[in-house]
Amino acid sequence: MTEFPDWLAPHVPAPARHPGLAVAKLGSAQTLARGGFALTSPAFRGGEELDASFTAAEEDAVAPPLEWSAPPPGSGELVLVVEDASSPASGDPACHWLVWGLAGQRGKLLEGEVPPRTGKNAVGNSEWLLPAPPEGETRHYLFQLFATELPLVLMPGAGRAELLASLQGSVTACAVLHATFTGGGDDDDAGWEDDDF
Repeated sequence: MTEFPDWLAPHVPAPARHPGLAVAKLGSAQTLARGGFALTSPAFRGGEELDASFTAAEEDAVAPPLEWSAPPPGSGELVLVVEDASSPASGDPACHWLVWGLAGQRGKLLEGEVPPRTGKNAVGNSEWLLPAPPEGETRHYLFQLFATELPLVLMPGAGRAELLASLQGSVTACAVLHATFTGGGDDDDAGWEDDDF
């Protein structure tokens, strides 16, 4: 089995170190945070829990807002891959969002904004796949942003494998942002009310 890369370990907490993560395959010590390239969110800090409004816990949930600093000069475009790093280590991590066609400059995606191009997530649609861990289970999500040398020639609706293949050898910089979410919560009261009576 592939080991988790040493250069990435200090930037990703132990429970989120899935060896199959896109950044583990495509990034390097040279490209990680190159030139100060960074990914942040106005909705959560690195390592914090996602608000329920970005998960399956709420009906009108949408994708969280994201912001990034300028990639290295001359970057062709930016590509975002969000994966469930708590997936079983034997397979690929479950993909929650594939986004490309983002301009190779400083920018942001607003809360719920429809990105320029999206690919198929783990359930085969092109939307933000709402995190829905089993009750009481905490899962780890890694937002990974890649700057590429050249714009991707990839049709919307492509899958994770196609996207990763087209990024091979083209990544000039990458950045990561980690978030968690624990399943269950206040609106799951119905279960225990029945037991009380």
